[in-house]
Amino acid sequence: MAQVIFYAKPGCKGNARQMQVLQSAGHEVIVRDLLSEPWTEATLRGFFGDCPVAAWFNRSAVRVKSGEIVPDTLSAETAMALLIADPALIRRPLLEAMGKRQVGWEPEIIEGWIGLATAMSPGREGCASRGGKADATMPMPAGGAENACQLTTDDH
Repeated sequence: MAQVIFYAKPGCKGNARQMQVLQSAGHEVIVRDLLSEPWTEATLRGFFGDCPVAAWFNRSAVRVKSGEIVPDTLSAETAMALLIADPALIRRPLLEAMGKRQVGWEPEIIEGWIGLATAMSPGREGCASRGGKADATMPMPAGGAENACQLTTDDH
């Protein structure tokens, strides 16, 4: 099985469940704090691959939910500056394994990449709210999983 570097927000129940799914599938999960990582454009950009700028953002972030930041209207340069300045805006999780990187919890992509053979449901993206349901999810791109963001290699 794979060694997976998993950048998570401390205390996020959704990320905790996602880590359990990976561990249940036999993967070694190395957890890193997404909020305290010293991000640069060079280290962060590689996780986004061909994703549109709006898909870089955590739709549950307070600044996004309030309308202060509207990801669909941002240039890549402006978006990157915002994400580096405030990592709570970064879509989670960020995953790195087998020389590739991925933004977001997309079970279909992860299954094809490293495998999720587990009896556990892969769940959804987003932190669980008090009611146990996902607080928010990143909508699947039009056309479904086949049009989701593609994995990127470490050499971009």
